[in-house]
Amino acid sequence: MAGAAKGANARQEAQRFIAQNRKARHNYVIEETFEGGLMLMGSEVKSLRAGGANINESFARAEGGELWLVNAHIPEYKFANRDGHEPRRPRKILLHKRQLEKIMGAIQREGATAVPLSLYFNARGIAKVEIGIARGRKQHEKRDMLKKRDWQREKARLMRDKG
Repeated sequence: MAGAAKGANARQEAQRFIAQNRKARHNYVIEETFEGGLMLMGSEVKSLRAGGANINESFARAEGGELWLVNAHIPEYKFANRDGHEPRRPRKILLHKRQLEKIMGAIQREGATAVPLSLYFNARGIAKVEIGIARGRKQHEKRDMLKKRDWQREKARLMRDKG
């Protein structure tokens, strides 16, 4: 059991984040997360290694029995030839069949949304995307969450100051 925990920590340390969707955790309640690969062109991988990708306005769409990452911005690679890639083209997300069925079922039957949470390179240097099955938060839930977070921060500050 200790070996499994050690392996999980090593995986976390080896991840190199490219882009994160921080607003997703504010706007949505994330019920479950999945890790999937991305089908990319060579110039896209080089551009990701250079940095500057943006997944803030992106989402995952189920189409034709496959899951697609839509509206993710991967800038053109400066040194690519004239046949580079289109920055906002849809990219196929590679998942295991059961994971794909679970995500597509949640989207179609339960009305959930598949939101990309982060884009990163794993320990082997392969580009991965973390997809979350999410439900939208109401405005009052967002306010309550912010109030609770501020109170926790203030409480920690008071406890620290008192000793």
